[in-house]
Amino acid sequence: MDQPALLSESNLSALPPLFAEWFRARGWQPHPHQLQMLRAAEAGASALLIAPTGGGKTLAGFLPSLVDLAACPHEGLHTLYISPLKALAVDIQRNLTQPIAEMGLDVTCETRTGDTPQSKRQRQRRKPPGILMTTPESLALLLSYYDAPQVFAGLKCVVVDELHAIAGSKRGDLLSLGLARLETLSPGCRRVGLSATVHDPDWLAGWLSPTAEPDDVTRVIGRDGAEAEVEILTTKEYLPWSGHMAVHAIAEVYDKILTAETTLVFVNTRAQAELVFQELWRLNDDGLAIALHHGSLAVEQRRKVEAAMASGKLRAVVATSSLDLGIDWAAVDLVVQVGAPKGSARLLQRIGRANHQLDQPSRALLVPANRFEVLECRAALEAVAARSLDGDPPKPGGLDVLSQHILGTACAGPFSADDLYREIIRAYPYKSLTKKDFDRTLDFVASGGYALKSYERYRRLGLDTHGFYRVSNLQHVKRYRMNVGTIVEAPVLKVRMRNGRVLGEVEEYFVNALLPGDSFIFAGQLLAFEGMRDNTVLVSRAKGGDPKVPAYAGGRLPLSTHLAERVRGILSNPAQWHNLPPAVAEWLKIQRWRSVLPDASGLLVETFPRGEKEFLVAYCFEGRNAHQTLGMLLTRRMERAGLAPLGFVATDYVIAVWSLKPAEDLAGLFDEDMLGDDLEEWMAESSMLKRTFRKVAVIAGLIEARAPGQEKSGRQVTFNADLIYDVLRKHEPDHILLQATRADAAGGLTDIGRLAEMLKRVTGRIEHRRLDKVSPLAVPVLLEVGKEQVAGSGLDELLDEGAQALIDEATEGMELGVGQAELPL
Repeated sequence: MDQPALLSESNLSALPPLFAEWFRARGWQPHPHQLQMLRAAEAGASALLIAPTGGGKTLAGFLPSLVDLAACPHEGLHTLYISPLKALAVDIQRNLTQPIAEMGLDVTCETRTGDTPQSKRQRQRRKPPGILMTTPESLALLLSYYDAPQVFAGLKCVVVDELHAIAGSKRGDLLSLGLARLETLSPGCRRVGLSATVHDPDWLAGWLSPTAEPDDVTRVIGRDGAEAEVEILTTKEYLPWSGHMAVHAIAEVYDKILTAETTLVFVNTRAQAELVFQELWRLNDDGLAIALHHGSLAVEQRRKVEAAMASGKLRAVVATSSLDLGIDWAAVDLVVQVGAPKGSARLLQRIGRANHQLDQPSRALLVPANRFEVLECRAALEAVAARSLDGDPPKPGGLDVLSQHILGTACAGPFSADDLYREIIRAYPYKSLTKKDFDRTLDFVASGGYALKSYERYRRLGLDTHGFYRVSNLQHVKRYRMNVGTIVEAPVLKVRMRNGRVLGEVEEYFVNALLPGDSFIFAGQLLAFEGMRDNTVLVSRAKGGDPKVPAYAGGRLPLSTHLAERVRGILSNPAQWHNLPPAVAEWLKIQRWRSVLPDASGLLVETFPRGEKEFLVAYCFEGRNAHQTLGMLLTRRMERAGLAPLGFVATDYVIAVWSLKPAEDLAGLFDEDMLGDDLEEWMAESSMLKRTFRKVAVIAGLIEARAPGQEKSGRQVTFNADLIYDVLRKHEPDHILLQATRADAAGGLTDIGRLAEMLKRVTGRIEHRRLDKVSPLAVPVLLEVGKEQVAGSGLDELLDEGAQALIDEATEGMELGVGQAELPL
């Protein structure tokens, strides 16, 4: 648990004697913000605590509950702790039992997650513990039982940890509705929010508030900790122009691990985690204890790694976002981020995993995978130093999540539509929900809506003689409980060794491409695919061969708007280049000599011939999702203009389109009106919208990924979703699930909002440079064309033998590494 400050009698007198003695025995005193949280609890106020990692947030959240339980023994559930991660709930429970035991408190403290045995879950409903640690999904499940009013009747406090990581997501929407339900079942229950990184405290306070009003929540701000020591690795190896795996730098990462006590190596994708782990293990001549942790591994393996880390038995762990949050490992003294962080708040969160002590600086190393990532890492470093955090603006709660919640409420017992509506608009994401949209959503849950009401399976609710809605069939209750939650992963299959041990899960589409004997890397091992049995992937240890790597649908996060602005600022200001590695500074100088650099607010577009094709490269810096959408729309326009587009490729920084004829009217091509008819036509035809609809339909309960007695394959779910999507588009185009799908697509896979902002910003500010050959800044995106993954040190190399020729072409006339002083500044 985060440590309070060293001993001083000044604040101990504010604690009850038993607690003051416990602090004194440890040589601690409470932080001021911990005492403020106590005072807020005494006043019966909900409170939002914003404090840096190592500032004792966890203890501050639980201290009022422990003090209350020590003074007034409580029968049943007193405090509910909600965490975004199962591992965090387990970790907090483990840490909380220590002060409870040392002070001799008669308080039971347990966890309840998807990993909790069924017998224990049933017992927890019959006899709830005093403090229960759980997740948003498990809370939704608990609220769906008929005895929820009895379980939660005496609830005094709800603690939401890492609040910033939940609010604003669909999981947050579901949790906000659950909190509104708890307010009905246990009026006056206090809410406590704990957060380290907050870009908009007003929004977070409003989200936490029982009334959806920010002013109804007491805000407590902890003092800042020591300044983090963060550096960017300047590799001694050749810095790639493109690629995302940073294999070139792993030997240098290994050297850093050797000098640290315990290191957390963060990566951005699960596939990258597997490869970085393998590369570190290959270099591990010193026999260091290095482990792997990501969400697709078997829960037993994850828990084993967490326990080993907590007990100080590991020198390093390679991890994804599965360990971004809150796990208390004070022994971690170095955090390594492999690949660009994509956002300053995310980086700050990861840096905070080091030391977990307020007065000691966290040490972190950023390892960019390519030249553009060097710029992004530099931008992130500046943002962290300025305490400038990024974050998405609040958006209304999803109607698909609302559908799930309505059905879950009915599973617990009959409800009045008017009462439920009044309850729902107390949840911050739904405070502006109109009665009309609520009624439409309720009608969908009850009957399927106009287009589906003739099908009995979609008639899930009925009205009784008192005008209350009830579940029409107990099968709907079973289906709800098997599919509760908002995390819709790509369909996965269990991976099982020949001896029966389950290693974890991989995506179904990845397995579909395997043949018996194919090898792939998973769970830190080289495995051979033997075949399928009962929806399980059977494997054995492979003896060798070129491995494939599991490709996880979670994918890479797009570059945040905030960091994008800083990257553009660095590019347009040569005065900032002195902090860059020589290879990167030289790259930018050659770009300025060959063409021009993008400015901070306009749009640079380069066009040039290469081979038999014409290339257009736009330096948008709006993230991969927005660029993918832009590519689709640009090629449609170019087709109509007779330019014969052949394809495009998008990165987080740049988009490249190739065609048979050159583009000349750039202002017309990038006009804002492309988000009108072009967008509507593309979205209507796009498979992307169907993929989004599938997720919406699963969350809303229209399609079950799991049903009693069976689990559907991903192919079955997709087939069913596509059929229903086509029916709704044809017969009920304003169906609430299509409305929810368009809203999700706009803010997610397509990032239309961000694209719209860019097109508006660059109107009248497009600089077109017609070149006779590729520019240095365009090389990275062109190297992405036709790129394939290969194993080991060749991972970031192109199969295209012309890769070096492309670089030579861009730098022709310049001898790299020589005569830098002669380059024009």
